[in-house]
Amino acid sequence: MNTLLSVSIALLGGLLMTRVFKPLKLPAVTAYLIAGVLIGPYCLGALGINGLGFASHEAVESLALISEVALGFIAFSIGNEFRLDELKKTGKQALVIGVFQALVATLFVDLALLVVHFIMPDKLTVPQVITLGAIATATAPAATLMVVRQYKAKGPLTSLLLPIVALDDAVGLVVFAVSFGIAKTLVSGQVDMVSILVNPLVEIVCSLLLGAIMGWVLTQLEKLFNSNTNRLNLTIAVVFLTASLSMLDFHVGPVHISFSSLLVCMMLGTVFCNICPLSGDLMAATDKWTSPVFALFFVISGAELELSVFADWAIVVIGIVYIAFRSLGKYFGAFASAKATKCSPEICKYLGITLLPQAGVALGMCTTAMALGAEGNLIRNITLFAVLIYELFGPVLTRQALTAAGDIKPMPQEVKDRRKTKLEEAAKNKTK
Repeated sequence: MNTLLSVSIALLGGLLMTRVFKPLKLPAVTAYLIAGVLIGPYCLGALGINGLGFASHEAVESLALISEVALGFIAFSIGNEFRLDELKKTGKQALVIGVFQALVATLFVDLALLVVHFIMPDKLTVPQVITLGAIATATAPAATLMVVRQYKAKGPLTSLLLPIVALDDAVGLVVFAVSFGIAKTLVSGQVDMVSILVNPLVEIVCSLLLGAIMGWVLTQLEKLFNSNTNRLNLTIAVVFLTASLSMLDFHVGPVHISFSSLLVCMMLGTVFCNICPLSGDLMAATDKWTSPVFALFFVISGAELELSVFADWAIVVIGIVYIAFRSLGKYFGAFASAKATKCSPEICKYLGITLLPQAGVALGMCTTAMALGAEGNLIRNITLFAVLIYELFGPVLTRQALTAAGDIKPMPQEVKDRRKTKLEEAAKNKTK
């Protein structure tokens, strides 16, 4: 009962918050996140009333399954952006920009935090600097996709943005694995080349292979059904199955076999959209079905944000440096690589701003970083601080950048007039 009540309160709270924020013209993502903060452990949850909010982080974590499902469908939708006919136009640009901006963000954060290390060596160590620099690569695909959907963004910047966000996670996995391996070596004094080089490559290859197989399986199974309803049900079931398979984790000798759920489900969507003739209609139907799941995902994400990180001045200072230089790295990395690949001036100017949001992948990285022991706690808290800021302001900046680039079009006046007329007619009928 309490779980169902918490889910319903979370969804209703998120939806009502979008109405509160509507006059401010803020993205729905921001409203969902703030609703999550309000019903989280630091606000309503602190009252200890069952069902009214999340009384503890353990209560929030009990709904982790919803987040896993939502991320699977988010990745599946982003995979739809890798259609071969579109990649022929933007594939080279997306690859160059996706890799370069991620590496520049890492470089900027590493250099800035090294300066902080020399100023405050007792607060920040070199292994922590290297790990935080790697975490800086990650961009949140969920927030970006939600803004694109809400405002029906369409244009050159949007077409390039979603593939870059997908590639960003693959680059981030490699950079983080190598950097974290070096950090562990500095802490323990033992060099482990398998962890530094082999495991990240194995994870990426296995993830892409599993996603490709499941995409082919989904396409073959779709042929057994004629009803669009049954095809939709099948698509949803296979995404669920793929997300669950991506949680497999085992060892083959010294090699760690694991999967990235984001990469697996992205590859599922990529293969499916390129070999299934009906993929366009099914993707559109799936997007409508997942709307409440995505809303819950962001409300839960807001409830997970730990406001206690503001209590430590060192975390605040290091966090501000991390946020400032990651943002500069993302912006100038995207600007320089977009310029080099001859993108339009609008893309060069605004692409970097759309790459600022950071959440799920970064949180997964900082969880792995807890293996560093006591040093991992600082990494986790700084990442949480950054995620809190990026998730609240990132979607707003993304919307403004897409609007400035011309990918988000203002609502035509005739549509506004039509809606106003319908509302007036409904009000008259109600009074009668």
